[in-house]
Amino acid sequence: MYLLESIGTALIDWSRAQFALTACYHWLFVPLTLGLALIMALMETQYVRTGEAFWKDTARFWQKLFGINFAVGVATGLILEFEFGTNWSNYSWFVGDIFGAPLAIEGIVAFFMESTFIGVMFFGWDKVGRGFHLASTWLTGIGATLSAWWILVANSWMQHPVGMELNPLTVRSEMTDFFAVAFAPEAAMKFLHTVSSGWLTGAVFVVAVSSWFLLRGRNGRTALASMRIAAVTGLVSGLIVMGTGDQSGVNIAKGQPMKLAAAEGLRQGGPQAPFSIVPGIEVPGMLSMLATHDFNGYVPGIDNLLDGYTAPDGTEHLSAEEKMQRGKLAVQAFSKLRAMQGDSLATPEEQAVANKEYKENLPYFGYGFISDKEQLVPPVWLVYWSFRIMVGTGMALMLLFVLVAWFSRKKGNLAERRWLLHAGMWCLPLAYLGGQAGWIVAEVGRQPWAIQDLLPVNAAVSSLSPQAVQTTFFIFLALFTALLFVELRIMFKAIREHKAE
Repeated sequence: MYLLESIGTALIDWSRAQFALTACYHWLFVPLTLGLALIMALMETQYVRTGEAFWKDTARFWQKLFGINFAVGVATGLILEFEFGTNWSNYSWFVGDIFGAPLAIEGIVAFFMESTFIGVMFFGWDKVGRGFHLASTWLTGIGATLSAWWILVANSWMQHPVGMELNPLTVRSEMTDFFAVAFAPEAAMKFLHTVSSGWLTGAVFVVAVSSWFLLRGRNGRTALASMRIAAVTGLVSGLIVMGTGDQSGVNIAKGQPMKLAAAEGLRQGGPQAPFSIVPGIEVPGMLSMLATHDFNGYVPGIDNLLDGYTAPDGTEHLSAEEKMQRGKLAVQAFSKLRAMQGDSLATPEEQAVANKEYKENLPYFGYGFISDKEQLVPPVWLVYWSFRIMVGTGMALMLLFVLVAWFSRKKGNLAERRWLLHAGMWCLPLAYLGGQAGWIVAEVGRQPWAIQDLLPVNAAVSSLSPQAVQTTFFIFLALFTALLFVELRIMFKAIREHKAE
């Protein structure tokens, strides 16, 4: 593998676009799978607890919608994983020993767990006992959640690589500590934040469908009962999203300061850094509080990170040019060590010198592939506004759940608030917009890195023709759009034809 091989920008851009397309479509299905899995399990628990047939019928209705969404989501997820090998083969070779482990566990354990119990859940009604069926429903949801855990472990490792060593002899990152990779604090926060946002999306979906029923005077009892459960689920999950988002901000400030600076459009940082609500409106010191939990905490800006700075504790942070120079030294030493592998004339002293130079500059290895310091700055406008869309939609959804919970206390009150029912329906696309914006912040904000500080995207891409990637991009665009259209049509039909007894 030749990491220093020149790669055309057209190939990189189309490869990134194709992966982004697949990821965005996949994330249309994943959060609803996670959210409906929890809500339908809660409803079936009510059935087992009370013995009322009403709860059984309600649970089966939401399970039907879960099944439609789950089937399409699996298709996009499989394509997403295949793209690591087709479009990002250098990346797969470079980190396959680490990245492949959580994905393999996800496939062997979590996915098989889902596929096993989902059959009992759908076809086991009145064929197995209530308790066993309830366990199957919960285990289906747990399996989906475990799938998310291992996938998010892999994603988190790309942003915070731990538990590994870069072996110059094999040109591979090798795992040294499985538990450090699988249970990193950053991975735990990312998992809780992502899964709880899925629960929130599922809750909004239930509110939206139930609002549609009430606006048309249909299935009133099902709608009201579903909205009560969805409101509580949404409020609890929303609080988890906010709490884990706060801690994720602290982690990002430590490990990915450029992402944080881009999300705030912060050119010059410092202590008491302000939080920008929108351009021109700032809250003094709030960014420092969010990033460091200290009003006087130092937060570097984009220019500080590019030019280098000295933190208040006296720690010197190198400029981008210095990191790039040391990165080139690391890559050169890396190549020397690899060449010495089959060179019987290399002395132990020469190997020791090359190894010392390699280890001293290893933290800046990825910077050796950066040709211009401006490449280290992600698209600020996109990350900045995506962050505000994510936060703004989250606040709007929390308000929706508060209002639904308040007006659903007494039967009839909620059905009479048509303005709230319309808001409940319109909040569904808002929830998806917020989820997509969150992933833009997470993934676009860490560019140009495929693996933070270790491997940029220009060294991770496969050696393909841009035309080949461009062609498959439009094929996938047509395929995913057709799948989405089919899913929506089937789901709308199931909702329109549902009649509660």
